[in-house]
Amino acid sequence: MKKAAFLDRDGVINRKAPEGEYVTRWEEMVFLPGAREAIRSLNQAGYFVVVVSNQRCVAKGLITTSELESMHVRMRQEFKAAGATIDAIYYCPHDFQPLCSCRKPQPGMLLEAARTHHLDLAESWMIGDSDHDVEAGKSAGCRTVQLMDDSKPPIGGANAVASSLLDAVHKLLEVQEGFPATSSGLPLLS
Repeated sequence: MKKAAFLDRDGVINRKAPEGEYVTRWEEMVFLPGAREAIRSLNQAGYFVVVVSNQRCVAKGLITTSELESMHVRMRQEFKAAGATIDAIYYCPHDFQPLCSCRKPQPGMLLEAARTHHLDLAESWMIGDSDHDVEAGKSAGCRTVQLMDDSKPPIGGANAVASSLLDAVHKLLEVQEGFPATSSGLPLLS
């Protein structure tokens, strides 16, 4: 079984749209600094990289599944050209109601990826920028890192916090390689 790094998309890999808006066109897909390097580092450390993303914009009719999947193909190609492989992408196209098992904070996307790709959830990490990401990761049995900017205080629940995907990956790899960590066994990510 393989270890995985589950990554939320908007706000982790690419710039998040303003509140109430969605990334629905390729021109709006702006990758965050260090995202390619972070994923390349995860690849080199033997992590299977899986994007897990709520995409309510499909249910709202703002983008079709075909358009979204086309955007994801292009995203994977962009990362691949930079030597960074995104191994799989899962998304939830549903609205808040009716409830489904794939929309985070439910762990459905992580569990499906684990079944399909033979992933060891106990050896895996979920990196996201919301409480829902953390909850989904914990429910699936993963360790979690929540990305937070300096303007917000750390929120309980995640195993650790980081300022960016690259920061999170550097700290995650320190734990993997046995570098000093906090008394909880996890690094203090800042």
